[in-house]
Amino acid sequence: MIERRDVFQAIADPTRRMIIQKLLRGPLNIGQIVEDSGITRQGIAKHLKVLNECGMVILTQKGREQFCEARLDKLDEVVDWVQASRKMWNQRFEKLDKFLANTKK
Repeated sequence: MIERRDVFQAIADPTRRMIIQKLLRGPLNIGQIVEDSGITRQGIAKHLKVLNECGMVILTQKGREQFCEARLDKLDEVVDWVQASRKMWNQRFEKLDKFLANTKK
């Protein structure tokens, strides 16, 4: 069975968020991502695999090095979801405010 991964799965893990944060400055090789992370190269590679499967990172082989580049346009899906959720909750709170205002009379 093939597991479908999505952007929410990508950003759910703090290590993957750290990797995305590092890639905001531009493409990096795996060694550069590992630097100062406190995580092994193998551990970073596992997280990069998830990010790649989610479409958040593109992996490119250049000689012996593998470079990673962030695809931040995938975060639009998260932004859309947050905006829709915010709209729904605002509507619910407005209804609650009206209800509470009517019960005080």
